[in-house]
Amino acid sequence: MKRTLLAAGFRFVTNRTHGFSSNVGTDNNLEAVWSLGKLNHVALATSNLEETASMYRNVLRATVSDAVPQPEHGVTTVFIELQNAKLELLSPLGDNSPIKSFLTKNPNGGIHHICLEVDDIKEAMKHLKTINVRCLSDEPKIGAHGKPVVFLHPKDLAGVLVELEQA
Repeated sequence: MKRTLLAAGFRFVTNRTHGFSSNVGTDNNLEAVWSLGKLNHVALATSNLEETASMYRNVLRATVSDAVPQPEHGVTTVFIELQNAKLELLSPLGDNSPIKSFLTKNPNGGIHHICLEVDDIKEAMKHLKTINVRCLSDEPKIGAHGKPVVFLHPKDLAGVLVELEQA
């Protein structure tokens, strides 16, 4: 079944078999009041944060931040600065960490999510809900950069966990 998804000014035509939820609709009659910005970061889950950070610092010669516990998110983060975006290393923090189950399924780690900037996160959430893209929380939370963030359900976005961050 072909579907068309219009989100943040981009139109995607896809088949349900490619991973979009069959409930995702279109918004051809809605006027966009928010826009999608740049890629902020790609998050990589790792079971050994120190070893992975060392590899980026010493092998690839990247600028690597100190580890910062994010107890409200159940992770410890390290950011790797690139010229046009960042990599975020994620390691579990506590028994209820969302990264823990990811690493159980992917013991070597891997790409966990992508983070895209938006100019109005509340309007983006409101709009996405009208076309049945599920937000994983009702309100934005404060993320690792001190800005509001919300995650979108991967089943609604071709199998990719997407984090939106207020620009």
